[in-house]
Amino acid sequence: MGIWLIVLLAVIVLVAIGAVVSYNRFVSQKTLIKDAWANIDTELRRRYDLIPNLVETVKGYASHEKEVLENVTRARAMAASATGSPAEQAAAEGPLVAALRQLMLVVENYPDLKANQNFLQLQGELTNTEDRLQTARRFYNANVRDYNRRVKQFPSMLIANVFNFREEEFFEVEDAIREGGAPQVNFGAPPGAGAPMASETPPVAAGSSGPPSTDAPATPAPPADDVPEPPGQPTPPNPTD
Repeated sequence: MGIWLIVLLAVIVLVAIGAVVSYNRFVSQKTLIKDAWANIDTELRRRYDLIPNLVETVKGYASHEKEVLENVTRARAMAASATGSPAEQAAAEGPLVAALRQLMLVVENYPDLKANQNFLQLQGELTNTEDRLQTARRFYNANVRDYNRRVKQFPSMLIANVFNFREEEFFEVEDAIREGGAPQVNFGAPPGAGAPMASETPPVAAGSSGPPSTDAPATPAPPADDVPEPPGQPTPPNPTD
């Protein structure tokens, strides 16, 4: 009886230790997620601070692009005032990302603006901010993914249910300035169109002469002796007859 009691107590102690370890790990993961989100928020605020100066610089060269500039200003104000879950914050960032991309397309039409040192500095700072934002986003989502996996796995799900650890939301937002600068727009030939390759044979129009197709084998001409004579022609006499 004493041995079974010892075994039972040992099992209870092991389960209790496992529960404490699992709980502490959940707490640590929640702290990592919170810190990772703070990094995202810092980069978002930095982007919000850069946008007004960027808009004012562009306005000095493209003041008649009023609608584009107003869209950026309005989207920035909405994103900066948005509160809520990471998914809701990401949804608020969507219009701002689209407005910034449109602004960069407009900049392509103003060479003097693209050469302006103040604009180049602001663009560089915004690009660096985007890089840090995407790095912070990946770090945050990686921590959320590990945490959510433990919330759904056994036996850690037992601790999650007891202590009300719920799944966290991911934060998904695209780059406002893509790698390589503003998106390239080509109003010429569609992708893939171009001059034929050297190995290609240009098509021959109907009724015109051209090189024979290389796909079908040439039909050999019949021997001269096998060519039939035209009907109705008399056979010439043999001089030896």
